Amino acid sequence: MNYCENGTITDFYILGFSHLKTKQILLSVGIMIMFSLTIVGNLIITLVIGLVPKLHTPMYFFLCNLSVVDVIYVSSSLPKLLFITITQDNRISFAGCIFQLYFFTFSIACDVLVLTSMAGDRYVAICKPLQYTSIMNRRVCASLSALCWTVSAVNSLLMTLLISVLDFCMSREIIYFLCDVKTMIALSSSDTRSREIIMKIEDLVFAFVPFSLTISSYVQIISTILKIRSSETRLKAFSSCTSHLTTVILFYGPVLILYMKPESEYSKEQDNLISLLYVAVVPMLNPFVYSLRNKDVLDAVRNVISRNIVST
Repeated sequence: MNYCENGTITDFYILGFSHLKTKQILLSVGIMIMFSLTIVGNLIITLVIGLVPKLHTPMYFFLCNLSVVDVIYVSSSLPKLLFITITQDNRISFAGCIFQLYFFTFSIACDVLVLTSMAGDRYVAICKPLQYTSIMNRRVCASLSALCWTVSAVNSLLMTLLISVLDFCMSREIIYFLCDVKTMIALSSSDTRSREIIMKIEDLVFAFVPFSLTISSYVQIISTILKIRSSETRLKAFSSCTSHLTTVILFYGPVLILYMKPESEYSKEQDNLISLLYVAVVPMLNPFVYSLRNKDVLDAVRNVISRNIVST
């Protein structure tokens, strides 16, 4: 029996896309395809970067980090959503919700920090090419990577602990398609003013500051590229940034749309669809963005495949 005892709820109900009753099969197939492509694509990228010495550079090191985070990202949300769409059982236990919240919060923060680190790498490569190897050495890259993962893990743990001690007796219905911090705060019957203040600080630290650093990096990068006299060199310099820039646009685009679009009668349904873009679609597209437009990665994939064929 589900009940609220001493302010604690045993189960929540994820409503998500329950309004699309006639399209549940189509939704299930879509989620399954996106999840499968994301896992396979990102694991291939990680494997290829690890096996090919030519790709042991700062840019691909951070790409490997991004791929691992994206696997955790989709694994924290899509399997449960797929289960709900197939079985129509939209219950999730309190422990399951907290577990999902931790890894989802961790993945978003780590994604943002890794993308910002990649922007810094591209800035040094284009704007300070003579100092690139000394600035972006192995120790610096490893330290940046460790910082991204550690800060994200500690931040996620803190937010999860703050949410886990709240009381939930007002409602058990999660309008979103997963458990996230904002949704859980809105559901709580406790005084959440302190959490809301922390959320604003979170937005500043993990959204505004990294986004500003990324934008300022690309302002400097574009300015430097435009000063290059050789059109061939200019094109080569810009092409080395296009994959990362595309990923940044894909990641931040839906987030900006969510914050900037006006409220409407169908805003919750629209919010879920837009959120699905950066939760499922962006991690799925990242391997394609970095492989289809990147000769080094394509050559590395072909070499790994040919070597395996020859060995068998």
